[in-house]
Amino acid sequence: MTLARSTALRTQLRERKCTVCKDKFKQARPMQAVCGPACAGAHARRVSEKQAATAARADRVATKAALENFKTKAQWTADVQRVFNAFIRERDRDRPCICCGKLFDETDLLTGGQWDAGHYISRGAAAHLRFEENNVHKQLKGHNRPGGTTRTHFRAGMIARIGLAAVEALEADQTPRHYTIDDLRTMKAEYAAKLRALKGKA
Repeated sequence: MTLARSTALRTQLRERKCTVCKDKFKQARPMQAVCGPACAGAHARRVSEKQAATAARADRVATKAALENFKTKAQWTADVQRVFNAFIRERDRDRPCICCGKLFDETDLLTGGQWDAGHYISRGAAAHLRFEENNVHKQLKGHNRPGGTTRTHFRAGMIARIGLAAVEALEADQTPRHYTIDDLRTMKAEYAAKLRALKGKA
């Protein structure tokens, strides 16, 4: 090694904190991050564990992506419905029940979650309206069960919320919606983003 190179190397060495024990030490070589053999071993284990965790995360992502490729259209529809319903409940978080106008049900405080995303025109009667936002509103669970509420009460709440013209437009809407798996995949991502945005504002 030439004298000039040796001098340049010494100027690169400095005192720094050990990344493991945090004690100060004088570097013996450039880029040295630990003070001695014990901390070097600990540092190597940390790096190995971090690499293993990164590999495990990548494996989980790859497995999830592979499984999604085998999902049926019905499974994708159910996935979208879950995210869509969560979006509706968050959108209406400060609104009362669409049917009775209550902000909570005093007689049903132990259910662990009082709210559903209630469809005015049910999915069974009009599957094409299942993801129509004007058709779905926050509703007390008790009203969303068989015999829980009447269509008259739901309709009155709808008219008060979105107006008679919008309600009649829903009732007259017979336009079919034919969603592909790619459509459903996109819808799930879009409603997940909307849900995150609403929660961020809240």
